[in-house]
Amino acid sequence: MKTEEIIIAGFGGQGVLSMGQMLAYSALIDNKETSWMPSYGPEMRGGTANCMVIVSENRISSPIVTKFDTAIILNQPSMVKFENAVKPGGCLFYEESTIIEPPTRTDINVFRIGAIVEAEKLKKKQVANMVMLGAYLEVKPIVNYSSILEALKKVLPERHHHLIPLNEEALAKGKELVQELMKEPV
Repeated sequence: MKTEEIIIAGFGGQGVLSMGQMLAYSALIDNKETSWMPSYGPEMRGGTANCMVIVSENRISSPIVTKFDTAIILNQPSMVKFENAVKPGGCLFYEESTIIEPPTRTDINVFRIGAIVEAEKLKKKQVANMVMLGAYLEVKPIVNYSSILEALKKVLPERHHHLIPLNEEALAKGKELVQELMKEPV
């Protein structure tokens, strides 16, 4: 991995920004260069939110990116906005239950992830973002798994540290989901 440029997008409250923070903190722990740039509307929860994350082995010249190696999409408006921003050969991960019109591009790798369903099985809908992050990291292991676990302690407020094992479970579930997807015939 030289440089990975990622857009994570969805509604406020879906864990979009914390997923990006997790990647950025993990990159710092791994002694990599990183940039995390959040963007959200004034309404926050329920409004649109996205963040750009860059993880690199080299210095990052600019945190502003218009074409991405990966898009992690959690709602339909974000799919409309960012599907075409993925570089040819890149990856697009999307939450299957919130996307009405799935991506149509054939020049990228598409991963349909049932993160919300899996999070509900874990009895905590809020860990859907971690299911999605686990799926992404299985395909693109840009940071060490142990670094993600360390970053959880920094991103989650201390009062929620008792949820770290549940978040670990959600990461593992995302990894399993994408492994199953990659076994399916095309």
